[in-house]
Amino acid sequence: MAAEDPADAQTPRRSPRLKRYAPLLVLAAVLVAAYALGLHRQLSFEALAQHRQTMTDFVAAYPVAAVAAFLATYILFTAAMIPGALWLTIGGGFLFGLAGGAVATVVGATTGATLLFLVARSALGEPLRRRAGPFLKRLESGFQENPFSYMLTLRFLPVVPFPVANIAPAVLGAQLWHYIPATALGILPGVIAYTWIGSGLGAVFAAGEEPNLAGFARQLLPAFFALAAVSLAPVLIKRLRSKKSA
Repeated sequence: MAAEDPADAQTPRRSPRLKRYAPLLVLAAVLVAAYALGLHRQLSFEALAQHRQTMTDFVAAYPVAAVAAFLATYILFTAAMIPGALWLTIGGGFLFGLAGGAVATVVGATTGATLLFLVARSALGEPLRRRAGPFLKRLESGFQENPFSYMLTLRFLPVVPFPVANIAPAVLGAQLWHYIPATALGILPGVIAYTWIGSGLGAVFAAGEEPNLAGFARQLLPAFFALAAVSLAPVLIKRLRSKKSA
């Protein structure tokens, strides 16, 4: 009987690993290509001001195609973690108004975040949980008690970057049916705030001014911290009750 080829024996083991990491490698390649092409530098107030007439004409002539292009761009930027989501949100308000821009942004951002979550859960979540130390296991245990509240808190806290809020639940074992509504609800306050800025850019352009985003963001910080505290309230109440009963 012929001896089994070692390469053939390793193929079944490599195939599942390749399937697991292939989507993550694709997203990484898209991110590298985006940086190489300078896509993250194309989104700015100056770019909106320079191309505003072309974009508004396109939206007026082809509204369905414009929304589809906006959604595809937002999904790509979110899933591949390409910087620029803030300016996409503002641009959505400028192009589609407050209501239309907010809806399109929530759909695009939630879809892109869900794709990243699924890739991270497949490539990172299960392997990390298998090798998890005591700290990660305690963190996962606390997260599983009330995942919806924890995910809302991640979304509301302005100090937590958006990609981190997308990947952390995957590592901690969040379920998809918790993740999607928590993401859509958690990003809504910020989406409305920055879409509102975008919807008023027409007057800013006409006056030759530039929006004061830094000042606006500082005004929003207390509100986001308050939302984060409210989202954690169910967890704190549950723990206080468990201590009393103990």
